[in-house]
Amino acid sequence: MTRESKPSLKVATWNIRAGLGTDLRRDADRVLAGIAALGADIVALQEADFRLGLRPSALPREVIEERTGLVPLPIGRNAASIGWHGNALLVRPDFHMVGLDRLDLPGIEPRGAVIVDLDGPTALRLVAVHLGLWRGSRRKQLDAIREAVLRHPARPTLILGDFNEYSRRVGLGRLVRAFRLMEPAPTFPSRRPALALDRMAHSHDLDLAPLPVPWRKGVQASDHLPLLAELRWI
Repeated sequence: MTRESKPSLKVATWNIRAGLGTDLRRDADRVLAGIAALGADIVALQEADFRLGLRPSALPREVIEERTGLVPLPIGRNAASIGWHGNALLVRPDFHMVGLDRLDLPGIEPRGAVIVDLDGPTALRLVAVHLGLWRGSRRKQLDAIREAVLRHPARPTLILGDFNEYSRRVGLGRLVRAFRLMEPAPTFPSRRPALALDRMAHSHDLDLAPLPVPWRKGVQASDHLPLLAELRWI
């Protein structure tokens, strides 16, 4: 098979802050329009559910596919949530979930990650994460994620989400022992991005090329910008 004939996907990750924009207005429609504008095949969302009670979705589930062309994977523990610890995964309808592993992560704050195996146009493992605010917790969380992923049978793997970490050497060293990190792009704060808190990493049988985000300047739908990339099999 030639490189040209191998599959590729457009993938994105975005901390949507439960729909709270930089104007301090909560607007799910604005978030859905932003997801649609990305034109991605797979989107990982962080803070996709509210934190209290049954953790209801910040996005109206019934219009997600109509507005974005993507469907939320059933990774929540109840019908109110679309995510796990706020991590949600939206994918093209021709992908099918064939494996699910929910992780409660160690650390000071309640945090989680989810490991999903997909079949469809191609086989892929997604690991959606939202790491903690304290570096000591993030180190333990990355250890737990790496060990959990490596317990599963080998499969092309993409790890994506809000890592809350800008240092590759100090903060992300535990991850690069087993995976490759895409070159960072600043995503926070969204009005004047300076920190690369949102990240993507991948197994050695994949490659990632960053793509520009088709975004207007001014008021943003979240305090994070999305991270967008082309995922290729090598």
